[in-house]
Amino acid sequence: MAYNKLSTANLPDPAIDPAQGSTPDQYFDVGIWTGDGVNGRNIADLYGHTPNWVWIKNRSAAIDHNVADVLRGWKELYPNLTNAEGSQQMNAPTNDGLSGLPASNGYNNNGDAYVSWAWKANGSGVSNTDGSITSTVSANTESGFSIGTFVGNQTAGATVGHGLSQAPEMIIIKDRPTVNDWPVYHTSISPSQTIKLNSTNAAFTESTIWNNTAPTTSVFTLGSSNLANNNTKSHVFYAFHSVEGFSKFGSYTGNGNADGTFVYTGFRPSWILFKRSDGGTHHWRMFDSTRSTFNDVDDYLTASSSVAEAVGKDVDFLSNGFKLRTTDSDVNLSGGTYIYMAFAENPFKYSNAR
Repeated sequence: MAYNKLSTANLPDPAIDPAQGSTPDQYFDVGIWTGDGVNGRNIADLYGHTPNWVWIKNRSAAIDHNVADVLRGWKELYPNLTNAEGSQQMNAPTNDGLSGLPASNGYNNNGDAYVSWAWKANGSGVSNTDGSITSTVSANTESGFSIGTFVGNQTAGATVGHGLSQAPEMIIIKDRPTVNDWPVYHTSISPSQTIKLNSTNAAFTESTIWNNTAPTTSVFTLGSSNLANNNTKSHVFYAFHSVEGFSKFGSYTGNGNADGTFVYTGFRPSWILFKRSDGGTHHWRMFDSTRSTFNDVDDYLTASSSVAEAVGKDVDFLSNGFKLRTTDSDVNLSGGTYIYMAFAENPFKYSNAR
């Protein structure tokens, strides 16, 4: 029997394969800039693609996060707040950058540092009738990401088509015109529970949000709660599933040690979002390899708060996953359960150690 040599070159090809001209930054990328105070500013060369969903944060000051996407006409929503949808502040992205940024604290205040995380879906969206509620969906089945909008009916058991080829492992929903929370479904949490993106609270039991039903390859199911299915109100969702070598959605148990838990992802991470899910009050913490270019990765932002960038809560980004390097309970409490979402800088097959 012949055996291959022990080499990363003999690993299976990833779904998004740099050797075939398809790189992770063509689907997800991180961009940073310094504000210049010019109204209507255009910034090129931020990403490896033209994004359909952009999440922006002022790193220098306590300014709210804002997200905008192609299906909502690039209007603002605020992941750390319950606020209703705001107005359009920037223009639609062009090519590999951002367009028409206002000279405001949230986008381009003179001298402030900014970061954005950008995902590529599939353009302006199409009608999806897979569910009992018709949705409009922009879905990238190659990268396992879709954006969708739908009008709620507050009926238990209502289903919504997500446009992906696999069951989503994470879904984020916001009721657009209403002051309301951001419920999150995650594959590592029971569908009888939910967790809120804008909150420090742990996952809690509430079967009326996801109707105690896991997503399928074509739809996700909603209950009668107005958090995710508010009657006659327009909602937006962002749905994801893991793609080998590109993205991963999972959980780990902390060990409370500076020689912390190692989590295998199958790629060198570009960006990770963490949240303790089983107890206590802990923020959603965000790390990326563009703001922190070497290990330890210790510059973090907080998705559930407007606070400025801070240092600490160290993580090593490795060629095949990440390793906690802190005893901080936000990411590594002994015995604590944490959920995460992570996107790749490079698949393991082509990664080098940092």
